[in-house]
Amino acid sequence: MDIDYRLAFEYAPIGMVLSRDRVIIDCNRQLCDMFGTQREELVGQSFQVLYPSAEEFERIGARIAPIMNRQGSYADDRIMKRVDGRFKGEVFWCHVTGRALDPAEPLGAGIWTLEDLSSRRAVKAELTAREREVAAHLLEGLTSKEIGKALAISYRTVEIYRARLMRKYKASTTADLVHKLTAG
Repeated sequence: MDIDYRLAFEYAPIGMVLSRDRVIIDCNRQLCDMFGTQREELVGQSFQVLYPSAEEFERIGARIAPIMNRQGSYADDRIMKRVDGRFKGEVFWCHVTGRALDPAEPLGAGIWTLEDLSSRRAVKAELTAREREVAAHLLEGLTSKEIGKALAISYRTVEIYRARLMRKYKASTTADLVHKLTAG
């Protein structure tokens, strides 16, 4: 039995994107449903349309490139933004995994999967771009020093953002904060 790979891509139970230089070349139905838009609205667009801010798009791109250079792949949980429909502008947690098709060009041609985590992890507080990044790293279990290194900021600055997150989520400890971030 022959497998129709185009049909498999189109009906995959997870959002899928083919990209080149961080521009969406093709995407499947699940991705369109997740972001509340149509394929025609995304193809040819920069991934930036899926991010809460241009600043986050740039910073995450800068973080991804060296990891893709070393490993050829990348994965994280991050907050993304719905593009259209009745939930336009809504932010949600998303698990993103990508692989470069040519290891020599980490952000050249690639395939990405995106999984909506909102049913398991809701965004309950209004967060700044940096707070979202710190929260994502806290969920990975990183220390303040490790987060600081990953974000190219001091660990003391990370501590300030962690304290803000704890106030916003009414958490008494870092473990409590992580629990509240994951529980939604």
